[in-house]
Amino acid sequence: MAVTIPYVRDFAFEYGHVDQVSPLIRRVIARNPGPFTFTGTGVYIIGQGEVAVIDPGPELAEHFEALQAALAGERVTHVLVTHQHADHSPLARPLADLFGCEVLGSGVTVTKVLPGEMRFDDEADAGFRPDRAVGAGDVIAGPGWTIEVVPTPGHTASHTAYLLREENALFSGDHIMGWSTTVVSPPDGDMTAYLASLDAVTQLAPAIIWPTHGPPITEPLPFIAAYKAHRLDREDQIRARLQAGQTRIADMVPVMYAAVDQRLWPAAAHSVLAHLVRLVETGEVTCIGEPGLGSDYRLAA
Repeated sequence: MAVTIPYVRDFAFEYGHVDQVSPLIRRVIARNPGPFTFTGTGVYIIGQGEVAVIDPGPELAEHFEALQAALAGERVTHVLVTHQHADHSPLARPLADLFGCEVLGSGVTVTKVLPGEMRFDDEADAGFRPDRAVGAGDVIAGPGWTIEVVPTPGHTASHTAYLLREENALFSGDHIMGWSTTVVSPPDGDMTAYLASLDAVTQLAPAIIWPTHGPPITEPLPFIAAYKAHRLDREDQIRARLQAGQTRIADMVPVMYAAVDQRLWPAAAHSVLAHLVRLVETGEVTCIGEPGLGSDYRLAA
C-alpha cells in the first residue's frame, strides 16, 4: 500500500499583499503559480524595522513593487536564499542593492553532467552568487530575531534552510513542502543527501515549517516521517519494476506515477533517477556506465 502524506494545501492569501503570519514573520506571495510552484513563491520578512528577507523570488516587476511596499520605512539587513532556482533567487541581488546589504546562501555548486541529463526551463538561476557563503551553525541576527543556518542538501547540493530560533520555525525552501513532494534531480540533486537532510530536520524538531511554496506545516514530525516513508516506498516500487523486467526509467514512470498529472512525469523521471543513483551506489542495482535517464538498470545478483 502506498504511503499517505498528510498534505496541507488550503490557505488564504492575496497576491502582492503582506500578511503577518506570526509575531516575527510576514509573507508576500508572488504571482508565479505553476506545477512546480503551487500558488507561487512565498517571500518571508523576519522582524520589524531591521529585517531579513528569505527567498525574494522571481524577477517580476509587480512582485518587486509589492516587496518594496511591504518594506517601506524599514531596512533590510540580510537577504537569505535557500537555493538558486529561478522562483527563489533572482530578486536577491536587486533587493540587496536597493537596501545596501549582503546576499547570503550556500556557495556549493555542482558541475557534473549525467548521461541524458535534462534541465527544466525555469529551473536554474545560473547567475546567482551569494556575497557571503554560509554553512552549518552560522547565525544571522537582528533586533529581536536570530536565524540559524541549517544545510539541507538533496533537492540541490546548495539547498539551505533557516531556523528562526525565537519561534523554532524552519524556513524549508523546497526541501519540505506541504502541498507536494520535492523533485530531486541529479546531478545537482542527490537522494542519499536528501534522506539524510530529512533526518537532520527531524533531529532539529522545529515547531512549525514554512515552505517557500504553500501553507505552513504545523505538525512537522509526523509529516516528515510520512515524507521519508514515501521516498522509501518509491524505492520499493522501483525494485518491483526491475523485478518485473522494466529496466528503463521511461517505462517505470507511467506505472509508478499513473495517478500523477502527466505534466509532472519529466520531474518524476528525475526523482526515479535519483533513487536509482542511490541504489547503484549501495550496490543493490547495476547499470552499464554512468546512471542516466536513458540508462538500462538491473537488480544486482
